[in-house]
Amino acid sequence: MLHMRVSRLAAAVATALVLVSGCGAASGGTGGEVPMRAVTADNGEIKVPVEPKRVIATGYAVPVLIESGAALVGISTWKRGVEMMSPEHRASYDKLAKVAGELATETNYEAIAAADPDLIVIGVPKPVLADIDVKRLESIAPVVAIGPSTPHAWRELSRRQADAAGRLGSFDAAKAAYEKKAAELKAKYANAVRGVKFGHVGGYGDVSAGNFQREFSGSWGTNVANDIGVEFYGEVKKKGAGSASVSEYSSIEELPASFAQAEVITYTLEPNGSVGAPVRYVLDSPLWKNLPAVKAGKAFPVRYTQASTYPSAMFTLDSLDKALAPLVTR
Repeated sequence: MLHMRVSRLAAAVATALVLVSGCGAASGGTGGEVPMRAVTADNGEIKVPVEPKRVIATGYAVPVLIESGAALVGISTWKRGVEMMSPEHRASYDKLAKVAGELATETNYEAIAAADPDLIVIGVPKPVLADIDVKRLESIAPVVAIGPSTPHAWRELSRRQADAAGRLGSFDAAKAAYEKKAAELKAKYANAVRGVKFGHVGGYGDVSAGNFQREFSGSWGTNVANDIGVEFYGEVKKKGAGSASVSEYSSIEELPASFAQAEVITYTLEPNGSVGAPVRYVLDSPLWKNLPAVKAGKAFPVRYTQASTYPSAMFTLDSLDKALAPLVTR
């Protein structure tokens, strides 16, 4: 009888150990073992907590995880996006501890460790990962690297980042709201933009090199407009990787040839509504003033073209609605 009791006790202990080890572990801030799941990231298949409780976000993951209500305990700065945040999201951004700067090389590993995270989401392009000591971060918590590729890919990128942080519910609600508004504007402008050749002057030209940026469909300045039925004619002459597949840089002398067929031209404003130096360089050129679309009064500024999340792209839709309004009142 004693032998049977000992055997049963040993079996029970063994079973308990199997259950504990089978749950997976995430040490940061959990105080014990937690259920884990696998997600696909740029750095491989990574096991993350099913419900992360203490999350660090950097780069493009910052606005996504703020907007989706992730359990953030630290973020990198994201100065380029603060003008595209709602007051509520801006308040969250301002109060969160900043554990990294705008550049990957400005990562504060000690601050991240002190935050005791159970998940770290890095939102930088793959090439930039080389500037981050990922192994060091992995010694603190699971690291999920999900960075941008082409500009228009922010939709899938942001979804994967939200999923890693266990916040798909909030993400899907924001996506639905955006798609509803985009569909309304697409119907509103259908007749005005159908068959019209649009061109776009981007905000990343290099004045010192004497060039301007032309963006085609799928680029930063054009992808949200694409969602409401606007098409930007032409394509990159020599396609490269990432944004180089949907935008190109040409000498200012090539401006007339580049936009000769454009019936409407849109151009990027800074998020605060000002004209950035690269665009100002184009607008101040005598060549700009002689473009057919400009002479016809069909050159329109657009704000918030840097949007990389559904809530921020709602601001882009508002700006496009204002910019294109003259096309339906003529």
